[in-house]
Amino acid sequence: MTSTSRAVGALSVLAAALLFAGCAAGPGSTAATSAPGSSAGTTDGSDDFDDMEGALLDEGRMFAVVTWGSSTCIPQVDEVTADGQTVTVTLVDADPDAACTMDMQQRASVGALPEGVDPTQDITLQVTYGDVSDDVDLDGDAAATGMPGSMSEFLPSAGWVGDGSLVLLTWGSSSCPPIVESVDAATLTATFTTDDTRMCTMDMAPRATLLAFGDDAPGDDATLTLVGGGLDGTVAIRG
Repeated sequence: MTSTSRAVGALSVLAAALLFAGCAAGPGSTAATSAPGSSAGTTDGSDDFDDMEGALLDEGRMFAVVTWGSSTCIPQVDEVTADGQTVTVTLVDADPDAACTMDMQQRASVGALPEGVDPTQDITLQVTYGDVSDDVDLDGDAAATGMPGSMSEFLPSAGWVGDGSLVLLTWGSSSCPPIVESVDAATLTATFTTDDTRMCTMDMAPRATLLAFGDDAPGDDATLTLVGGGLDGTVAIRG
């Protein structure tokens, strides 16, 4: 059995030296964990708020779990262990005493897969968040070029998490996730705020942004176009 604890935090420490000034992300290096103002149109009308979704990210090194709850209180991945292709994930509230808005939105939490898990084969995430548990089945990605435990290349990646919805993983300051201005389902384009005056920490962290394009969005072999916010470029959507 293999295990990791707070692996995303470790990635942030390892990568901190790579961010040499401010929080502006240059082309190809990006930013996101779902946070207020960082996602657009994330509610899909589901009546079952205990259901969870997931996606493989970062060429198979990382995963995202999507839960329902307050948009201002995003769960964090705490403990991750693996037994073969079955991965047990525990989510916790970052601050149990925080005052959270009373809305109900989808939120994305990201974590690192333990060494020994093969991202090219199917994976089952057994996720627990408080009193809620759910199994999330992830299809293996035959095109994955990374292996769990290997160093990230800190490039954007994206994976479908439902009909017309995806998680976008980018890298940058943990305190300044991207702010989505608009999404265009016809062209699969996400536009981000460029005129950003926030004070940002000088770390390099993985940040997940949920984007909802609706039921008419294309599925397999689609490409996401990013505009603005220092994120200009295209990303192949996996899953």
